[in-house]
Amino acid sequence: MMNMPHQITINASPEKVYQAITTSEGFKGWWTTDAKAVPQVGSIAEFGFYNRQAVFQMHIDQLEEGKLVEWTAQHEMQGWKGTKIRFELNVNEHGATIVNFNHSGWESMEGPYAMINTTWGTLMYILKQYVEGNKPAVWHQA
Repeated sequence: MMNMPHQITINASPEKVYQAITTSEGFKGWWTTDAKAVPQVGSIAEFGFYNRQAVFQMHIDQLEEGKLVEWTAQHEMQGWKGTKIRFELNVNEHGATIVNFNHSGWESMEGPYAMINTTWGTLMYILKQYVEGNKPAVWHQA
């Protein structure tokens, strides 16, 4: 199985990063303005793109406030179903949050893998800008 690891340091508390990656309001600030998410294990977070021509559904598997978020992709887009998305949050010696992100479980590097990996890398920088208060352009305006 193939993985898509990314790491970024965000100059903010883990609690602030956690809010950005678990709530509708947070997702609307950096990923897509069509986001519905409740930070509750067992719920389904939903992210719409291109007037809902593409809708990503993520089962929320694990939540540890300020530390961990893990989802399983539920939608049928090529290669996605059953893959895991994990955000691990740690604090460095300067009080910044290190985000260790991984999208795991890809069967191969063929198809959409490279494009999705590049997109996740871009999204990590947009997340950083958003959490640090730099008001980035949201990756997708619904």
